[in-house]
Amino acid sequence: MQTILVTGGAGFIGGNFVLDWLDRHADGTVVNLDALTYAGNLDTLASLKDDPRHVFVHGGIGDAELVGRLLAEHRPDAIVNFAAESHVDRSIDGPAAFIETNVVGTLNLLERARDYWRELDETGRAAFRFLHVSTDEVYGSLGDEGAFTETTPYAPNSPYSASKAASDHLVRSFHHTYGLPVLTTNCSNNYGPFQFPEKLIPLIINKAVNGEPLPIYGDGKNVRDWLFVTDHCRAIETVLKKGRVGEVYNVGGDAEQQNIDVVNTLCALIDQRRPREDGQPRASQITYVKDRPGHDRRYAIDASKLKSELGWAPSVDFETGMARTVDWYLDNSEWVARVLDGSYQMQRIGTAA
Repeated sequence: MQTILVTGGAGFIGGNFVLDWLDRHADGTVVNLDALTYAGNLDTLASLKDDPRHVFVHGGIGDAELVGRLLAEHRPDAIVNFAAESHVDRSIDGPAAFIETNVVGTLNLLERARDYWRELDETGRAAFRFLHVSTDEVYGSLGDEGAFTETTPYAPNSPYSASKAASDHLVRSFHHTYGLPVLTTNCSNNYGPFQFPEKLIPLIINKAVNGEPLPIYGDGKNVRDWLFVTDHCRAIETVLKKGRVGEVYNVGGDAEQQNIDVVNTLCALIDQRRPREDGQPRASQITYVKDRPGHDRRYAIDASKLKSELGWAPSVDFETGMARTVDWYLDNSEWVARVLDGSYQMQRIGTAA
């Protein structure tokens, strides 16, 4: 695959994917389409500023004319769709934006991809892939045992997960109705460098360092499976190159943890690296807050299909990944400050013109 179109490639997972892909494909080109909403960040891609292999375009997947023009101009061998509104709390406060991007935007992208794919020659049609990146949240909530498989019925419990479920169904329908060669991945909770500081791990790191209360929803015993972002990027590449057309692959990190245990791990790592002046442990800053509506109790991913069929497995265990993540955020506090500065959004949009 010489050229790929990545949508949402200035976000957390998308940005890490672009960096990793170009690091591993010296002769590849990435056309990166991102709307640069609040969580899109060109700082993530600063190392590619003068790299001709990276073509950044400021725009959204809902812009039919722009998407069509990019496909006609760059002739990509694949589309990898990361573009999405992804924060559950924001979806509770304002679900319309999630429907607009995750459902309507994905539909537009699929339609443009279908039209482009139909115009390719026989070889090009056979090689082309549309990979849609989704989430384990579409499956709903688990009890104390079991794990989500690719055949688990969908049962989304938040406007965010409902919008992602809808987009997953659209992707499936475009394969069965039009023959578009699609692939879908459903991943567990990602963590690592460049994640917007509203998500649990960077939020806790930032607040812990600044001596602020560390908010924990409910009793803190909600369970998530944690996946280091680079492992996720490699899984996507594996599925893109080796996955069976029309199939869904679950991607997990084999690292189930209660939220409170994640926070305690972060506190201990930060205490080792930057002890508080008063000698108190960062865990003393933990504060339990009212649970959010519809908070799923437990997620767990069964990634055995991806492992057995395609040979992928996570390479970064939870302890190593958490240490790397804490070190990155402590070493990049200026990045966090710029992201949290409201004025910086307009600055980065201006530089993308």
